[in-house]
Amino acid sequence: MNPALLRVLCLAVLLAIALAVPFVASSYHMFQLSMVLIYAIALFGLNILTGYNGQLSLGHGAFFAIGAYTAAILVDRQLLPYWATVPIAGLLCLIVGYLFGRPAGRLAGLYLALATLALATATPQILKYRDFEHWTGGSQGIILDKPDPPAFLPIDADQWLYFCCLGVTVALFVVGRNLLAGRIGRALVAIRDHPIAAASMGIDTAHYKAMTFSVSAGYTGVAGALGTFAAAFASPDSFDPFLSLRFLVGIVVGGLGSISGAFFGAVFIEFMPNYADQISKAAPWAIYGVLLILVMYLMPAGVAGVIRAAVQRLPFSSMLSRYEAVRDYKEATEEDG
Repeated sequence: MNPALLRVLCLAVLLAIALAVPFVASSYHMFQLSMVLIYAIALFGLNILTGYNGQLSLGHGAFFAIGAYTAAILVDRQLLPYWATVPIAGLLCLIVGYLFGRPAGRLAGLYLALATLALATATPQILKYRDFEHWTGGSQGIILDKPDPPAFLPIDADQWLYFCCLGVTVALFVVGRNLLAGRIGRALVAIRDHPIAAASMGIDTAHYKAMTFSVSAGYTGVAGALGTFAAAFASPDSFDPFLSLRFLVGIVVGGLGSISGAFFGAVFIEFMPNYADQISKAAPWAIYGVLLILVMYLMPAGVAGVIRAAVQRLPFSSMLSRYEAVRDYKEATEEDG
């Protein structure tokens, strides 16, 4: 069987399962699965920045908050339909990400991490600022209603929100995958691995870094907008710096530089705290830390890395590798020619 066809069939089966889940799961599980999809979007955006471009960010919780409050304010104060606020939130974070990423692109490593951490630390305090209370609700936040499904669909609000999150997730992952598979993706990896060599080859590293930060922030802003609809609430305390650390944990556990790793990381950060709480009510975060250490010790390349290594041992893996090598060579030849 053609390896590409096999991959398409596997994705089709996974999509069919995802479409069937809402009809057998409870409302609480629907909320959890919606949050997994939302976190997957945010983690994919962060993985583009950190996993593919090598820029370490500890501040993506700030873009998640900007996206969430943009959607909440537009729905609650401006009475816009919820579906219209999601692209607006993504576009706003896209612009803010570029404005922040352009000067921050001159920083690297721990210096960039500290700059982004400052952004994550300042954002909740700005949202509480008294001059902005008319828009943000101050410490009390903004309470929303979950979007109602169309009248002609026999589903409830939780199922409808899940399907919306699933549709946005599929669309953004297709766009992101195509972006990373082409010349732009190769430029990002070149900047990550050999920045001096990339610059000597004519790659505008400052521009690519700023644009990567912008796209990454845009993805996270869309996730924040969907997240505020899922929770039906937006509060400054929901976007503390620990949220940014959770995102970083998610991409490391899922697998850096891996598209599928965003889903595995999202499952981890959504379900693992609950699992740790079930093990020990007295010290759930201690259990969470121990489990995280075990995961990183047993899977240093992340969950996606373990799965990739297992697949490579299967009989058809060598054929798939040759097929992908030929495909990449043809794409590079067509772009250069």
